[in-house]
Order: sequence, then C-alpha cells, then structure tokens
Amino acid sequence: MHTSKSVLSKRVSRLEDRLGVRLIERSARGFRVTGIGAELAKHADIIIGSAEEAQRAAQLLTSAPRGMLRIACPPGLLHTALTDVLCQFAFHYPEIRVAVAVSNRRVDLIEEPFDVAIRVREQLDSDASLIVRKLGTSRRILVAAPAYLSARPPIRQPEDLGRESLLTLAEDGDATQWTLLRADSEHHSIEFTPRFAASDFGLINRAAVAGLGIALVTEAVCRPFLEAETLTHVLPDWFASESLVYLTFTSRRGMLPATRALIDYLASELPARL
Repeated sequence: MHTSKSVLSKRVSRLEDRLGVRLIERSARGFRVTGIGAELAKHADIIIGSAEEAQRAAQLLTSAPRGMLRIACPPGLLHTALTDVLCQFAFHYPEIRVAVAVSNRRVDLIEEPFDVAIRVREQLDSDASLIVRKLGTSRRILVAAPAYLSARPPIRQPEDLGRESLLTLAEDGDATQWTLLRADSEHHSIEFTPRFAASDFGLINRAAVAGLGIALVTEAVCRPFLEAETLTHVLPDWFASESLVYLTFTSRRGMLPATRALIDYLASELPARL
C-alpha cells in the first residue's frame, strides 16, 4: 500500500475505537486478526470490488463507442426499416464496425460471438441468462397484385382462398396451413399446397408483386408496396397471429459503449417503424 506500518496501525486503532471491537490482537511476536476482524475484511472486500466495478462502468459510459459489433437478425426484418436504421446507426457512429449475420437460425449468444440478436417470435425468450428488450409487434396480412385480383373472382371470405394460388413463407413447397384471425376472435384455417414458397419474406412479397398469387407477409415488408398500389390488401379484416419483435443480449454489466449505443438506437428508432 506504500504506507508506513505506523500510519496503518493508527488507522486500524481509530477504526477499532469507532466500532468498539478488537480487529487485530497485537503482541511482541506479531499480530493476529480476530474473528470479527476477518468478518469485517470480507465485507470490506465486497465494498472495494463494488467501487472498482462502479469506476469501470463510469469509464465505459464516458468513453466513445468504438470497436466491432456483431448483430444477428432474421431476413424478414432486413427488408423493412431495419436496413435503413442499421445504416443510419453506422453513419452516426463512424468508429463502430458493424457485422450483420442474416439468418432464421436462432443464434446462441452465450456460445457464439454475437453482441445482440434481433428476434421475431410469438413469445419472448425465457432464458434467465439473457436480457430482453421489446421493440414492437409484427403482423402478417394477405396481399396480391391488382392485376392478379382483377383476373380472378372476388375474394370475400377466407374460404375463397382455397381456389387461389397462394404464396407462403416455408423452407419447402410441401402442404402447409394458414390460420387467419379476426378482431372478433373468429379464426379460420386453410390447408393448401403453395404455388410459391421461400424462407424469406422479401422474396414472397416480390412474388406477389409479380402477380404469382396471394401472399401472407408482414405489414412492415409490404407497406411500401401497398402505398405505391403495386399490392392490394386482401381480406383486410383478417390477419395471421402477431409476433413480438425484440432485442436480446447477455448482460448489462460491463456492457461496452458500442453495444449500449446500438441497443438504445434500435429501441429509439425501430418501434415507430414497426
């Protein structure tokens, strides 16, 4: 401690006087820490550790965000506002290098080198080792190109979809099922073999724009095409179940400024766009 023994001895004596206990037994042969002295030392170690952790946290918070950030996200979100938001984030933080892994695979944030994962699920992660921050919800609706609809009989109810060419999110083209809901809690299930299937919402949406049939895609993906009138909302009273869009990361303790900056930026920019 770079302090003389006499100074340390006086400090210990003052502490003993204040507490009214003996912390050290002294003799000509040396000294021995008492039981209560050892117990006090344990608590002191915890206090010192907390103070050091607070200092490190302050240094992290006040230092400029920089370094590498690895982000995992599903492809369906990348075709929406997420693309613009990530590009804007990289522009605002020029000292942060961004690497985005696009996949429907559920990455393991403990075992794999990702800082943040953006997920779309019907339920939030329940893993106690992960922190979750909800961003919003994602709802799937039915859309089709005006040219396709004009060449077909009117679609007035879910049962009418059975005669249509249907485009769906799937790994293969096998028979599948849609369950459609309405605000009054009514639901209707449709079993079909898709005309066109893909594991990416952006491709399904483009297939609908091309006039291949009726697609069930997220609102965020198809909204620009609905506004441009290259797609039409089919059966607007009906929709598929909503999914939660959220961030997940391992811990707030010792979080690097770059990671904190990304989480705060996405939480600020994405909810309104979803």
